[in-house]
Amino acid sequence: MPANHNASLTHRRLIEAASALFFRDGINATGIAAVAEFAGVSKMTLYAHFASKDELVVAYLDERNERWNAAVLQSLAAADSPAEKLLSLFDLHRQWLFEGGLRGCPYVNSAAEFPDRSHPVRQAVDRHKRGVKQHLLDLAQNAGLANPPTLVRRLFLLLEGAFLTGALENDDSVFLVAKDLAAELIDAAQPRAVV
Repeated sequence: MPANHNASLTHRRLIEAASALFFRDGINATGIAAVAEFAGVSKMTLYAHFASKDELVVAYLDERNERWNAAVLQSLAAADSPAEKLLSLFDLHRQWLFEGGLRGCPYVNSAAEFPDRSHPVRQAVDRHKRGVKQHLLDLAQNAGLANPPTLVRRLFLLLEGAFLTGALENDDSVFLVAKDLAAELIDAAQPRAVV
């Protein structure tokens, strides 16, 4: 097996280990030694792939963001109308909250541990959140909905609020309420026929 293939597999294992531990235990509470041990490699091997813990955290968040964007595209492809596409994001958020054991949003969790907006981890969080807003904005604009920026702010707050409330109350059904409210907002923003 080529050395670069082995290196790629090791890199992947390290990100998976970091993902599991950072999400479960928190970033600051998880040491590099724990990640290396969980991945089945030495600390020296970990540092051969990531120059610092911050670099590993950013890689974990960026990799999760790539998986998220792929899931968004799949979700949107399964929906028919523009309104269904927007609402499908509520179903997708609910699914990810449930699959994450109702532990909350890893980006919000990371932001709480790294409040300095100039820190690379916080910048990775901000990239993800901007991406979520951009998906909403693109969909709202493509649907011809009224005042897309305002609608997006409202839908984003519903998504974030449902994610946080679902985690705090250990209840992913809050997304049903959020989705109903989102449907009302989307309906109110539909272009009306001129009579």
